[in-house]
Amino acid sequence: MTGVEARALTAEEARDAVPALGAILTDCVANGASVSFMHPFAQADGEAFFSGVADDVAAGRAILIAAFLDGRIVGTAQVRFAPQPNQPHRCDIAKMLVRSDARNRGVGAALIAEAERAAARAGRTIGVLDTVTGSAADRLYTRAGWTRVGEIPDFALWPQGGLCATTFFYKRLRP
Repeated sequence: MTGVEARALTAEEARDAVPALGAILTDCVANGASVSFMHPFAQADGEAFFSGVADDVAAGRAILIAAFLDGRIVGTAQVRFAPQPNQPHRCDIAKMLVRSDARNRGVGAALIAEAERAAARAGRTIGVLDTVTGSAADRLYTRAGWTRVGEIPDFALWPQGGLCATTFFYKRLRP
């Protein structure tokens, strides 16, 4: 992970980073990541999505993590707080994205580690997440100590169409 820095962004920093974050999302969708969006997907779509995330950060509904490599934002993840009154201890790790040209350099590992720390600092004691079954992220979460709960076949679509299975994980978070 040498040279990779992952940290939470303030709402102001998140708003300033919208173009870079939108570019990461656009790159990931263009390269086939099943992350809720379908082709065609434009930079403006990515920026609109991350503008909403910045609003959620400002409202205290989420923490936005950015990963920097050589001073450039190359990855992101979100800690989304469970809105249910009976789950103030839970969070979802969502939209962990790494630019295709920055993969296999420790960015994903830095993002998940910082997301876990940020969630624990915010008082969350259990995290959940999901990813495409058999993906690089699936293997990363297993290496990071997340517990596989199960797999749902045909849960989501690939950006260009076709069904994919999704695996769900949880992890107890420690401050």
